[in-house]
Amino acid sequence: MGNKEIIVVLLDRFADWEAAFLAPALRGGVMPGHPGWCEVKYMTSDGAPVGSLGGLSVTPDYAAGPLPAECAGVVLAGGLSWDAPEAEKIVPVVEEAMGRGLLVGAICNAAAFLAAHGFLNDVRHTGNTVEMLQKWGGDRYTGAARYEERQAVRDGNVVTANGSGYLEFTRECLLALGADTPEAVAAWYEFNKRGFYAE
Repeated sequence: MGNKEIIVVLLDRFADWEAAFLAPALRGGVMPGHPGWCEVKYMTSDGAPVGSLGGLSVTPDYAAGPLPAECAGVVLAGGLSWDAPEAEKIVPVVEEAMGRGLLVGAICNAAAFLAAHGFLNDVRHTGNTVEMLQKWGGDRYTGAARYEERQAVRDGNVVTANGSGYLEFTRECLLALGADTPEAVAAWYEFNKRGFYAE
């Protein structure tokens, strides 16, 4: 796996499912028998444990702060606290990741958080609706013309998704990172989307 890290940012009341497919695909391999690509670490705004919407408690590896040299990307898992004061501590984390050309992934309300801080103005993106991004962003969000009504959108190193697009979000993050071949990532997506049997 080398020494690369992807850092998943969790705020209190995070959505359990929104990074739940990405982390094991990165750590354990996209397909059985394929090697893992990196370590996955977790960050909260102050380094304290946070709880998920499903009641899962997570003790993080990091508090918000400068990213380690081995960091290859930052993924913001959605949830119900991205408009809370604690989220403001994540702004410099995103700024550093973007400045270093690292992956920045954001799903559901985390995409609205990016919009609210002007991070999506110059990239193609999606989210829960363009109206929601406009509401959260106000004058700071000028990227509505670049909004796409899709489950997930990848533009360079920026990946965004709506809250129901967690598989597409995972696929686009894996592709952006080059975590495996496009064929392996496509096979991963098809299996997780379709399952063993057609209903």
